[in-house]
Amino acid sequence: MQTRLHEMKESALGQISQVTESSQLQDLRVKYLGKKGELTELLRGMGSLSAEERPVVGQLVNEVRAALEAAFSDKQQAFEQAELNAKLSSQTVDVTLPGRPVPAGTMHPLSRIIEEIEDIFIGLGFEVAEGPELETDLFNFEMLNLPKGHPARDMQDTFYVTDELLMRTQTSPVQARTMLKKEGKTPLKMICPGKVYRRDDDDATHSHQFTQIEGLVIDKKIGMSDLKGTLLTFARQMFGENQQIRLRPSFFPFTEPSAEVDLQCFNCGGHGCRVCKQTGWIEILGSGMVHPRVLEMAGYNPEEVSGFAFGMGVERIAMLKYGVEDIRHFYTNDVRFLRQFNRG
Repeated sequence: MQTRLHEMKESALGQISQVTESSQLQDLRVKYLGKKGELTELLRGMGSLSAEERPVVGQLVNEVRAALEAAFSDKQQAFEQAELNAKLSSQTVDVTLPGRPVPAGTMHPLSRIIEEIEDIFIGLGFEVAEGPELETDLFNFEMLNLPKGHPARDMQDTFYVTDELLMRTQTSPVQARTMLKKEGKTPLKMICPGKVYRRDDDDATHSHQFTQIEGLVIDKKIGMSDLKGTLLTFARQMFGENQQIRLRPSFFPFTEPSAEVDLQCFNCGGHGCRVCKQTGWIEILGSGMVHPRVLEMAGYNPEEVSGFAFGMGVERIAMLKYGVEDIRHFYTNDVRFLRQFNRG
């Protein structure tokens, strides 16, 4: 038995050393170490050995197995290393070549405008607040002096989810929520950016979904002069230091008095052109003094405090600032359009 083990070991090691392919090596492994291999067959004959011979032969079997497994492993590693060397030789990379540039994206123009507006108002002492896009009728309308049945509700064609839940038509509900949290305390200076939704036909200047930023200031002795001064500062920082604005009487249920705010046409300097339709002015936002009823519902005493509010469409500001003629460009994900705003 011992002689046969030694002979098998020498024969196997000799064959392993002569193998030139990985598949041949695997065949040899099965031949000698497989379930029906030669070493297994020898082990089955140990039952005929005497008690004295079995430990000796058993130890020798283990030594032979270990030697063969080591030889197989070394040969397999040699094959793998040779294969790797061949790949490295045939797939040489010239590390001195310049790298391929990776295309980088850029901030969306609407996000950029929102960031600019936020920076301007934060510099004026405003805080930024956010709220839910799925709103209740209470906060979207009633808290803003628009009770059920009010005709002004028809100005905002609304997406209703239920009788009391809707997709907000403005970011004003965030103002109402913030006023309630303040519990009548002043001062309050905030802006609230976010998406709003209205059942509108999409065209070059309208979208069923758009972005709005509204602002609110409440304190003692707040007047129209504070409103105009704040918006003039905003207009000059956003559109240029020489800009002028004008306020035109208007109507909003939540402000009294109310005003539309026009920006002096930056294309013609106020002389009249096709951009401003020969008027010299371009409408940019709505504003007014907070209605006393709105202050009362939010827990403020209109005899002691007053405030102003304003609201602007981010797309409107972006279209004016960048000269974009169709609002739909902001939402079609055309990289040719978006690439124009890459500052890199």
